Amino acid sequence: MTSSRTVFAVYPNFQILDLTGPHEVFTNAGRLAAARADGPRGRAPGRSVIEVVAPGPDPVTSSSGLVVTPTRAAAQDDRPVDTLVAVGGPGVHRVCGDREFVGWFAATARRARRVASVCTGAFLLAETGLLDGRRAVTHWTKCAALAERYPAVTVDPDPIFVRDGEVWTSAGVTAGIDLALAMVEADHGPETARTIARHLVMFVQRPGGQAQFSTQLAAQRPERSTLREVLDWIADHLGEDLAVPVLAARAGMSERHFTRVFRAETGRTPAAYVEQARIEAARRLLESTGTTIDAVARSCGFGTVETLHRSFKRRVQVTPGEYRRHFAASAPVSADRPADGPAPVSRALPADAVVPPF
Repeated sequence: MTSSRTVFAVYPNFQILDLTGPHEVFTNAGRLAAARADGPRGRAPGRSVIEVVAPGPDPVTSSSGLVVTPTRAAAQDDRPVDTLVAVGGPGVHRVCGDREFVGWFAATARRARRVASVCTGAFLLAETGLLDGRRAVTHWTKCAALAERYPAVTVDPDPIFVRDGEVWTSAGVTAGIDLALAMVEADHGPETARTIARHLVMFVQRPGGQAQFSTQLAAQRPERSTLREVLDWIADHLGEDLAVPVLAARAGMSERHFTRVFRAETGRTPAAYVEQARIEAARRLLESTGTTIDAVARSCGFGTVETLHRSFKRRVQVTPGEYRRHFAASAPVSADRPADGPAPVSRALPADAVVPPF
């Protein structure tokens, strides 16, 4: 029987959730595959082996103080590997200066089927040159630093994870679970990924194109109370006319002055902010209700399905229909269901589902 070996690269001061979240996903994927006697698609069934490798053999302390004992030290690891994952954490910048560890990671990546990073683990991938000429993402607070330090990397700050060939990168912390679920889906199929997501009590298995954070969190919070009130009003009136003349009037400013002040204090144009807020609202409706796409478009202020479709393709990289089919909770579509009436979420498992021990 062949083994599929997944290796997590850790170091002092790493983020514990970057390790334990994806580790739990891969562990339970292996259990489910073994229980079903059904290995990854396109490859022979085999045993799943998950290991942790650190710069040295001693226990490694995470940023939260929890201690992990590595399976082995990097200098002792030259075995075949299927999936290599660099975890993130405050210690990543220091370990990027460890030439021996970086060299081990680069050599291991060359013989791995795929390589991934969670959160700021992307800095370790970039240090080896693995991200040169590729799209990548990291924690939203570190995207600018990654782009500045490694200009050959195309940093996309919006998605929760990015796949560029067989190199995967994820955004902050819990996004590593979404990345791991996407890998499990690629290997074992969507039902295995959904089963694991249910047991991890994840509300929905999120797509890579989903935004890292809400529009209001992403935007700088304005210092002016009038602009803060406008942002709150936008969130409550997405289906209405939110053109600059309307918003400027609410702020008591001229259109030109409002546009200049809005961009200076939020970092975005009014149009870009409104579009992203509407997309965010549409995503929530597509995920949690059976509202028709036409009704979603109207209630979120897009007007027509065509306009919603264009905005989704540009911002989320999938169509509204594709997003719903892949990531919505179970809810029958009803032409009569109001857009603000959430459908009940089904957590029922298929009758033949194999339940892993937790």
